[in-house]
Amino acid sequence: MDTTIAERKRRLVRDELTEAAVRLLADRGFDETTVDQIVTAVGMSRRTFSRYFESKEDVIVHMLAGAGAHLCAELRGRPTAEPPAEALRHALSVFTAMCAADPAKTLLVSKLILGTPALLARFLERQSVWQDDLTAILAERTGLEPDTDLRPTLAAGVALTAFNAALRRWVAGDGAADLDELVDQAFAAVAPALEPAAGAS
Repeated sequence: MDTTIAERKRRLVRDELTEAAVRLLADRGFDETTVDQIVTAVGMSRRTFSRYFESKEDVIVHMLAGAGAHLCAELRGRPTAEPPAEALRHALSVFTAMCAADPAKTLLVSKLILGTPALLARFLERQSVWQDDLTAILAERTGLEPDTDLRPTLAAGVALTAFNAALRRWVAGDGAADLDELVDQAFAAVAPALEPAAGAS
């Protein structure tokens, strides 16, 4: 019970720091915002911040890591007979569901990432990890060997590229469009390139 309460407290503190960081980074800009400003906004110490994050970049990276874990879990849980394009599209609903749950925050975070070179680099670095993980899951689902068959890697990469294109369009339109519909449009365009991963050569 004590462990559960302690973990709940840690989660609350982390969430409070994250909310403050996102708000300040969006209002003041990434380069102009300091860790001291973030902790001051929530009445905590810099030492407390350091227990949860190594830097202000890590606040955003932590959010991305959680989203990536959910993405992979969703793909792994899809029916084995489901075609790769359909399974990947359902898995990416993890991200569109986050947007639907809190579109204002999602838009702020997305603008921060896409508009800040340091964060964009971390985002792309994290997506590279996601692609490797998705490739491994697709290989298991299809019986293909990613070391000798390019199709699982290509399918994972194309799916993430399609999502990125939809996300950029959504951010450029200041969130006016429906992100889920934009992802549907992107997948409709790339579905033929995803399907070859469905069977062994």
